[in-house]
This record gives sequence, C-alpha cells and structure tokens, in this order.
Amino acid sequence: MQDAMQERTCELQRRLKDEGIDVAIITDEDSIAWFAGFWGYLGVEFGRPTMLVVPADAAPSVITPLMESDMASAMTWIKDVRPWQDAQGPDHWDQVLADTVKPMAGLKVGIERLKMPALVSRFVEDTYGAAQLNDVSGVIGDMRMIKSPLEIGIMRQAGKVAIAMLEGGRARLGAGVPEYEIALGVIEGGTRKAAGFLTDAGYEAFISPMVHNLQVLQSGEHTAMVHRRPNVRTLGKGDPIYFCFCGIVNFKQYKLGFDREYFIGSVTDEQAKTYETCIAAQEAALAAIRPGAIAEEVHNAANEVYQSAGFAPGYRTGRAIGISNLESPELKEGDRTVLREGMTFAVDGGITVPGKYGARVGDSIVVTKDGYEFFTPYPKDLTVV
Repeated sequence: MQDAMQERTCELQRRLKDEGIDVAIITDEDSIAWFAGFWGYLGVEFGRPTMLVVPADAAPSVITPLMESDMASAMTWIKDVRPWQDAQGPDHWDQVLADTVKPMAGLKVGIERLKMPALVSRFVEDTYGAAQLNDVSGVIGDMRMIKSPLEIGIMRQAGKVAIAMLEGGRARLGAGVPEYEIALGVIEGGTRKAAGFLTDAGYEAFISPMVHNLQVLQSGEHTAMVHRRPNVRTLGKGDPIYFCFCGIVNFKQYKLGFDREYFIGSVTDEQAKTYETCIAAQEAALAAIRPGAIAEEVHNAANEVYQSAGFAPGYRTGRAIGISNLESPELKEGDRTVLREGMTFAVDGGITVPGKYGARVGDSIVVTKDGYEFFTPYPKDLTVV
C-alpha cells in the first residue's frame, strides 16, 4: 500500500515539473491520505492544519500538529515529518511551513485552491505572492480519476461492507421499530464485516473498522426529505423506508454510494410506480456505461426514463467516487468527459414527490473494458417487508 503511495507521489513530482511548478503545498485531507497515507481522525477544523509539501525535485515533507506527529510518523512512508506547536513563535505552523518552503523570487507554488483552508490560504498568498500560486486541483484530480487494481480491490471490500450494513439494518425492519434502532443495526453489521478484512499489524493497525458518521435514513412521508437522518420516529404499516450509505461507507478511506428502499407491510400503486421508475432509470444509465461513453449521455439515458414516465428530469445520475465522496467526472448535464476503464462511480435513480415521499436506488460500479461491474451487487426489486 505504501509503495503505491510513494509511486503516486513520484508521478505528481513528474507532473509538477511538466507544469513548471517548483513545489506543491497540499492541505486536503483526502489528497494527503492518497499520497502520504496519513489522515487525522478528528474530522473537525480547529485551526490546526496538516500539510503535505511536495517539491518537484526533492523529498516530500509532512507538517502536522505535535499531538498528531507520532501517529503521522507511524502511518506515512514519508521520512520527514515536521511537528508544529500551538504557541506563536518559530515552532508555529506558519514558520515551519516558511522554513520548509523558503520564499524566493519566481518560486511557483501549487495548491488545491478550493480545498485550502482560508487560514492557510491567506498565509500562502502573503508569503509567496498570489501571482505565484498555481491551482493543481486538475493535475491531482486527473491522477485520481483512473483507479489502480489495488484501489479497485479495496473498493470491492468496501462494497461488501456496504452490503453488510444494509443487511444489518434490514434485519431490524418492522412496524413499531424506531429509526435509530435500524441505524444501530447498520453500524453493527458493517463494523463486523470491516473488521474481518483487517489485521492489527503494520499500516492496517491504524484503520478502524468502526462504521461512523450520521447515516441518511428516513421513513414514511419523510422520505421526501432526501438527506434527513434517523431519529426516534417508529415505522408504521405502509411506510417506505430509505437507506442511503453515502458518507458512511468508508473503508480504508475509500467511499462508496449505495441506496436501497423497502416498504413496511404494504405499498401503494403510486409508490410502486415511482420506485420502479427509479430502478428503470438507473438500469438505463448503467446500460450506457462503457469505455468511450460520454458522461452527460449516461445521465441523459436516465432522464429519458423519468420524462417518459411523467417525472421531472434528475439533476445528476452519478458521481465519481474513490478516496473522496465526490471526484471527477460527474454523470450530469454539461460534463462531456469520456469514460475510461478503471473509473468508478456511484450511479443512482431517484425521484422526490414533495410533501409525500421519495424513491431511490443506488449502486457503486467500476467501468470495465466491456461495460461495468458492481461493487454493490444486491437485489433492488420492489420489496414489501
């Protein structure tokens, strides 16, 4: 795993040279994890930045808070880990960064402009000069677009974790059951599956199997509130219940999309038509996926199904996934990216009937030489529990 990260960093250095950029200062946690193998578990920005510094022609460095430095040193393949301390002075992060990337006339600095915290961005602009900053988001995004066999293997495991999460929640479905109890089943099922893929040695010793983050789950008329979270509402007969695992399937830092919906006790004809239209729209999009297809045209295939059934077109049919929840390209209007083997997507079918209910289905896939394969092969037929 760490050998792959080192190879990625070497490729980034080659691309920086091609772009005439002397050094990249990377602050996005996902990018740091992809290149350096280190990420923080805190998940909250407290004004304590971690930075990966990648010179075009020298060894990279990690700059991280002192309290994180032991873990960073144990997780990353990078030898030069530079801790900084909270107190202003020579050991504060801004001074450590200035010592690592010394300001000089004509220095060209690469940053991921939209992903750099304002705290760091202001210092970088003041120290190195706004005119000398170059956005390398496209360079890094292009590198991450095609997944390696190693990454695809991890995402296959993440798919199995996602399915175990669904099965854990589905096993608790029934009238009178509160939503939070169903979510607890999701956490237990996914955590046990993830733990079975891990050891407590080497790099894996720092990977937690615990399923965390608030899941998207809602029932009844609240399924029209697409991103509501589980609460104390109890399921009743005739309720639809919607599971979405976007943002919660996170195995070895790789994120997937996965959605399923069920009906408790009964389903109306209107609900059935809406859900089955979602399935048909997703299947139309999947049928259009292959190397050489255009991202926008995959989206259009789904929209034709919605419109022929009397529903409004969707905003987006899919998004590239990987170490981030949202990568490039997207399956939506205006994205003319040509699909290539090794791209990975979450592909959805979804309809919202405001004030009444919503219907959704989603899977994660990898583009293959002949079409696609599922990371989340699991039944999606209309099911009354």
